[in-house]
Amino acid sequence: MQIRQENPSDYKAVFALLEDAFRNEVHSDHKEQFLVEDLRKSAQFIPELSLVAELENKIVGYILLTKIKIKNTENEYTSLALAPVAVHPDYQNQGIGAELIRHAHQKAKELNFDSIILLGHQDYYPKFGYKPAKSFGIQLPFDVPEENCMAIELKEHALQAVHGIVEYPKEFYG
Repeated sequence: MQIRQENPSDYKAVFALLEDAFRNEVHSDHKEQFLVEDLRKSAQFIPELSLVAELENKIVGYILLTKIKIKNTENEYTSLALAPVAVHPDYQNQGIGAELIRHAHQKAKELNFDSIILLGHQDYYPKFGYKPAKSFGIQLPFDVPEENCMAIELKEHALQAVHGIVEYPKEFYG
């Protein structure tokens, strides 16, 4: 398997992958493919953090990290949102999603980002080092179960002095 930066010729395959991957997902609005299309056009899009997993010349996985802010009354901090990560149903449970997450973490560190915030499954993401966002004093701007709001420090103590509410790009509310 190869993980590489997505390029424009991948867009159609990624769209189809996202449709297939989230089709039967209960906790989904089934619009992830449109979110990705919109985020690619936004100022918060970082091409180096839009990654595909390829197996036998077929795109079987995708992950996107997008710039976000964490704000409070005094300060504003830059972070990343992990959304979405997807693996084609025929290739799930083979470690592809895990490899995409690890690769995205490493790439984000190389680009000097300090942290990542996500809304995801409370039993899956902790194995990558994610902790409840509330333990850092970080809240998401919408009503979701606390156990699904998570954050990771890519650099030691990166979130120690950070607290506030996540501000997502407007594309997340499309």
